[in-house]
Amino acid sequence: MLEALRKHTQGWMAKIILALIVVPFALFGIDSYLNQAGSQVAVAKIDGQKISLQEYSNAVENARNFLQSQGQKVDTQMLESPAFKQSVLDGIITRRLVEGAIQDYRFKISDEQLSQHILGMPEFQSNGKFSEDTYNQLLTQNKLTPAKFEQSVRKDLAVQQVRDGLSALVFMPKKVAEQSLMSEFEQREVTVTDIKVSNFLNQVNVTPDQVQAYYKQHKTKFIAPAKVKLQFALLSAAGLMGQVSVTDEEVKQYYDENAAKFQGNEQRQASHILIGFNSSSSAAEKAAAKEKAEAILKQVKANPKSFEKLAIENSQDTGSASNGGDLGSFGRGAMVKPFEDAAFSMKVGDISDLVESEFGYHIIKLTGITGESSDFDSMKLKIKAELLFQKAQAKYAELADDFGNTVYEQSGSLDPVAKKFNLQVQTSPAMSKDEISKFFKSDRLANMVFSDEVLKEKRNTEAVEVSPNNLVAARVVEYTPEAPRSYDEVKGGIESLLKAEAAGKLAQQKGEALLADLKAGKAVDADWITPVTIDRRNAQGLSDGVMRNVFKVNTHTLPAYYGFNEANSGYTVIKVISVNQKLKDQPDVADRAFKAYQAALGAEMSHAYVGSLKATKDIQFNAKVLLSKGNE
Repeated sequence: MLEALRKHTQGWMAKIILALIVVPFALFGIDSYLNQAGSQVAVAKIDGQKISLQEYSNAVENARNFLQSQGQKVDTQMLESPAFKQSVLDGIITRRLVEGAIQDYRFKISDEQLSQHILGMPEFQSNGKFSEDTYNQLLTQNKLTPAKFEQSVRKDLAVQQVRDGLSALVFMPKKVAEQSLMSEFEQREVTVTDIKVSNFLNQVNVTPDQVQAYYKQHKTKFIAPAKVKLQFALLSAAGLMGQVSVTDEEVKQYYDENAAKFQGNEQRQASHILIGFNSSSSAAEKAAAKEKAEAILKQVKANPKSFEKLAIENSQDTGSASNGGDLGSFGRGAMVKPFEDAAFSMKVGDISDLVESEFGYHIIKLTGITGESSDFDSMKLKIKAELLFQKAQAKYAELADDFGNTVYEQSGSLDPVAKKFNLQVQTSPAMSKDEISKFFKSDRLANMVFSDEVLKEKRNTEAVEVSPNNLVAARVVEYTPEAPRSYDEVKGGIESLLKAEAAGKLAQQKGEALLADLKAGKAVDADWITPVTIDRRNAQGLSDGVMRNVFKVNTHTLPAYYGFNEANSGYTVIKVISVNQKLKDQPDVADRAFKAYQAALGAEMSHAYVGSLKATKDIQFNAKVLLSKGNE
């Protein structure tokens, strides 16, 4: 039970989905989230209703912001992974389903509930009270109207109350919960001894008659699969790299355009003072902001030590102002480009001139540098190799269709396609279908090879992309049908099998006798390992088999013993020396564990509820979005 609960409540994926369901997006672009239909491509459909690419892309950005707000380093590869994309899409789908259920049940948030929530939102507080000026300013900066904002908050509150209501349905008698948690966090001091099969092999004698009898009785186990020898032609991007070239000018241009990608692990720490304006500000408002920023810059230049004080008093970045403008550490790509270019050109202790961005005028103070950057000379060869491969990929994409057509149109031989694309026809060893699947990493090609068209009519297979940028066509040049293996081929294996089975029975007999003596309190001579203290999460080097069984041992009387067979290795006896239910002596830890247990049950309830909603809907996914890169 607890394992099932942990499955649904741990990890960053679960956190993202939870955030997408319950975190209000109102101050992070909800207006564009709802209204910018820049792309009508459907990422998924729920009963025919589209989730647009624009909605999905905004949700990805919100997930990215959420992870950053949790102090997690955001890895670009993670953001491009199908697992991350699926988690974001699941969050959108879950939210849509819950919102639909809310409408079906006619559940509403009253004006009073809405008003109380907005009045209490920390974003709108000034000196501990709700500030209408701050409220209007933030809505304006985020291009929101009060009506749109209040509509989105009302929707968020309804979703939140459904989630809280589901959690409130969870009931677990405290005594039952305590017993479960005691077991979950229990520690056991254990030792084990193994009666190994290998120790009994020399006591076993298997006769030729036994081997012969086993062969006759199990002949169907000893069928050699059908095998084919193949000719194949491979068109690959890697093989085309010798046909493309990259100039030094192209390398330098790529480095300049992708500087963030080649900055190693360098991080900059900076503080700033922001005097803001936005795209809707008039020329006069922008000029006033610049005049104010210049006056503050003059004060900072005159007395650099006053930076933090001036940031607290003047900066309009509410997130950093109270910390003296401190933005923490960031790498390339984390800040808007004008800010990034300035920060990465400064030395520690430098104070910038005014830096204009879409948010206003910044005065930047660089407070620290960690990690290492990578200059052009050190990255030149790597970039050139990458560009060569990119060009080879492009050439591969240009040739792929023609390769496939040639293989199909001249299906009696691979020589025409090899000559046309300057490829070598290669020959494989004889392989079974499973071996072909593993060799080419393609079940599809293996199935084609054994089709009547290829096997009997001696045609080429279709061109199959066995992996990204690798296209293969094959034909059969030799076929060996399946046939029984001879006795001489398999008798050695049968003899080993029968010996192992007999030795396993001897090991089990000795192990069971040892276990009986231990339970009877007799003195025994056993090779116990050094005792270790384990819990359900920490095996301390014990085998999976021991961990599956050690908590089954009845510890009413100690020491306690338990025995079981380990497949193919022997018999294992477990000795539990002592038991420590550590939560008994740690009431604070027990209380936190109980609350976590309740939260896990609530999460499982929510998961089950969403599952029930999904079961009633026709949900279709656009797999291309989850497998493609760069669509965020």
